[in-house]
Amino acid sequence: MAKDLKYSAKAGSKPGKYLVSKKPGSTAQSRKSAPKLYESSGSGGSSENVPIATNIMADIPYHESYQSSVTRIAEKTNRPEWQMTAVEKMDMVRAGVSKKNLENLKRKTNLDYDKLSTILSTTRATLINKKGTEHFSTALGERIISIADLYSYGFEVFEDEAKFNEWIFNPNRALGGKQPFELLDSQFGREEVKNLIGRIDYGVYS
Repeated sequence: MAKDLKYSAKAGSKPGKYLVSKKPGSTAQSRKSAPKLYESSGSGGSSENVPIATNIMADIPYHESYQSSVTRIAEKTNRPEWQMTAVEKMDMVRAGVSKKNLENLKRKTNLDYDKLSTILSTTRATLINKKGTEHFSTALGERIISIADLYSYGFEVFEDEAKFNEWIFNPNRALGGKQPFELLDSQFGREEVKNLIGRIDYGVYS
């Protein structure tokens, strides 16, 4: 008998194969917008309660409950960066990204100043020397928002900050054996990693 299940990548959760619902007429469906997730039965999932024609198979972990976590480096916002429009993120950059914002990002991502300076293409001293509400340059602020955008999406999809922070440093075959972190120092690399996270979100094993 099939039962409703919820996707998660939470550490310590029990792995298994699940069928991810898809919208009629489409080739993929995000796990967050899918109406139901069904447990597969045997090799073909032939139970009449499992609509085979409208599902795809993916190897994903599972746990019972999850409370969403977000990056949200700017305290005045009530949505994670990945859910903001391009205009909203542009306004954040124009208003100024502060050292306090960077500290929020640093705490969430568990990255030290050396790693942050690498992916932000700046010097360690530039990041350290700013104080409190002092703003970074527009170009650097834009890169900080871009990293927050990617991490907030990763946290949402993996539903576990520690698990995503671990994944970002694991070599990935979809990236030619590189760690996702190695690609975060350029706009194109960040887009590639975010696309990979999107594949996981849509139930494509990566």
